[in-house]
Amino acid sequence: MGIWIELGVFLLVFVFAAWQFHDLKKEKMKRLAREREQAPGPPSNKALP
Repeated sequence: MGIWIELGVFLLVFVFAAWQFHDLKKEKMKRLAREREQAPGPPSNKALP
């Protein structure tokens, strides 16, 4: 009987960890998109007068 309790707790911890990794990946993608949006464009080759 005790093994089922331990297995249930392990499963809950595993699901919580997977959820956290999913959120972490989503936030990383949002941060990269925001940085890409704010990054200056490539420098132009035009000479200044």
